[in-house]
Amino acid sequence: MLKRLLGKPKQEANPLDTLDKLTETLEMLEKKESVLAKKAEVEVEKAKEFSRVKNKKAAIQCLKRKKMLEQQIEQLGYYQLRIHDQMIMIEGAKATTETVGALRTGASLMKAMQKATNIDDVDKTMDEINEQTENMKQIQEALATPIGAAADFDEDELEAELEELEGLELEEELLQPVGKTPAAPVQVPTVNQPTRPPPQKQTAEDDELAALQAEMAL
Repeated sequence: MLKRLLGKPKQEANPLDTLDKLTETLEMLEKKESVLAKKAEVEVEKAKEFSRVKNKKAAIQCLKRKKMLEQQIEQLGYYQLRIHDQMIMIEGAKATTETVGALRTGASLMKAMQKATNIDDVDKTMDEINEQTENMKQIQEALATPIGAAADFDEDELEAELEELEGLELEEELLQPVGKTPAAPVQVPTVNQPTRPPPQKQTAEDDELAALQAEMAL
């Protein structure tokens, strides 16, 4: 009963539906303006015809109707201008509303993410990461150490042992008998031997000369 008295709740207007309705109205006004413009042209032609036949009164009536039509056309122009302004305002308001809604959604998401992330949890996580990193570093250093290089020796003991070895070596050199020093090797000067000319190739004339000398020797 109460709902009937109060009526149905008013539904929230949809910007897209409103823009569509305004567009339809604008198209209707443009069509009506075109029709009125054609009627005004007809009245002008009638006035010319009545003027030709000297019917001044009828011509004036046609011009009056033409003026009334022009006033309606001008009024329709104002209507169209108002609709254009309202469409621009609605489109701007729609863009603003969508922008604010997007920002509100982003803010809500950031708030939820910050609520789910506690600063203590972040510190704990970072401590765990640092500890794991340090452990991994120690493991890598242990793997990179050569075998047997991990033993820790006393440097003083090593230096004392080295001095003892040097003392024994010096004592052995002093106890060795003094021997003859080896004579320095005699360096024989090298004499350049004369080089023999390479044998020349024997020709046919040389062969004939050698055969003639052999016959003469006989």
